[in-house]
Amino acid sequence: MSEQSDGVDFALAAFRDDGEWQLQEIASPAFESVDSLSHALRRLPGDAGAVGMVAVDEDFFVLVRVDGSSTRVLLSDVTAAEEWELARSALDVLGLPPLEDEDEPAPAGDLELLGDLGLHAVDLAVLLDDVDLYPDEMLSEVARRLGFGQLFDDVVGFTSA
Repeated sequence: MSEQSDGVDFALAAFRDDGEWQLQEIASPAFESVDSLSHALRRLPGDAGAVGMVAVDEDFFVLVRVDGSSTRVLLSDVTAAEEWELARSALDVLGLPPLEDEDEPAPAGDLELLGDLGLHAVDLAVLLDDVDLYPDEMLSEVARRLGFGQLFDDVVGFTSA
């Protein structure tokens, strides 16, 4: 099992301060587990908590939302827990059992974690089902739907179409 910081494509925190979206990079080791990520997110200002967005190895992503003492988690692909500590920690926080050999790629966690921000569970599920999108592209779409797509794309180095 290899966990390398360089496998992380990006780790960002998104939060609204005075109604305006802000993005901030999250440094290692804060993104190495859901617990450390939650701790880092709680330090940020935010009208409705903060959302952590971590994309790993063009393979999967984790969304973590903190608001007060509440932590909500979405893992884009449970099979990532075979190789990545961050994904294993997401399964632990969600209270899910370790992977079985026959487990198929599937998301796990709280599909409604961004519902009050404008991205409802059904829309997030449709996005997660799009096998043609890489995790960073999915997160770019999440950011667009939440209202900070251009800011996100600028920070991660995407060019606008």
